[in-house]
Amino acid sequence: MTLKVALIGFGYWGPKLARNIQNSSHFEIDSIIDTSKKNLAKAQKSFPLANRLSNFKKLNLKKINLVVISSPTKTHYQMANYFLKHVNVLIEKPLALNLKHVSKLEKLSKKTNNKLFVDYPFIFSGSVQYIKNILEKKIYGKILEIESFREQAPIRKDADVIWDLGVHDISILRYILNQNPIKISSVKYNTARISKKDTAYINLEYRNNLKVFIKNSWISPLKIRLIKFKFEKAIILCDENEAIYKLKVFTKKNISSPNYKLELPEIDLSEPLSNLISYIAKSIKSNSNKIYKNNFNIDITKVLEKI
Repeated sequence: MTLKVALIGFGYWGPKLARNIQNSSHFEIDSIIDTSKKNLAKAQKSFPLANRLSNFKKLNLKKINLVVISSPTKTHYQMANYFLKHVNVLIEKPLALNLKHVSKLEKLSKKTNNKLFVDYPFIFSGSVQYIKNILEKKIYGKILEIESFREQAPIRKDADVIWDLGVHDISILRYILNQNPIKISSVKYNTARISKKDTAYINLEYRNNLKVFIKNSWISPLKIRLIKFKFEKAIILCDENEAIYKLKVFTKKNISSPNYKLELPEIDLSEPLSNLISYIAKSIKSNSNKIYKNNFNIDITKVLEKI
């Protein structure tokens, strides 16, 4: 059974979602909705068989299995609240800009039995899956420290850098640690003359004395997507900018030795968005949603609000 998709928004992220949806054997793009004539013209070139609309309320939901929302952040709650009453929804991160709205959407999803998915792409990457497995099996002993550097991205007008870049780090941490921090502190400021905070330094503390440091910034000459995991017996560098060797594992024969042994583990190099789309197809067909249960979206939003 091929599932029909309606895509709301064909600006920056929408085309990336559309490509992965169209490449999936499980889905077919039925309709693309955007208020911009320019974006609709662009959509026509890429997806000539899809219906094109400028008003999302004119969409015929009776034939749609999944609505994908890639609209401005400030519209996320309104859009999700409208569509979840009728159909399954995938929405670009963040789900909404406050806990009250996220909680309402979660309740609506349960009430209607329509699945709610959020595009946290990195939790579907092979590198993060590898790290999660390492943590669960305690292969390198206790996790001691995590440092993340996420820099350079388009400047947003409807959300600050925390809700744009920081949501990646918080979703990854919630996914691999299965818990929220017990202490949160941060410094946020502007390095450019814009209305939203463009840089943030974040310190988190988790149970068992795990310390986490995060730097997020839109303003950078280089695109950086680097996380360092320090274990008792190894240090793992995760660089999502690397094409092939995204993970580097450094181990020592003994603690006193200054020398490290480098290992390059094999991981799934599939595009994270492709893995996300496959997960959604499986979830809809099996009427399940394993990753997003147990207050996953609520926990992430709680941390974002406190930063």
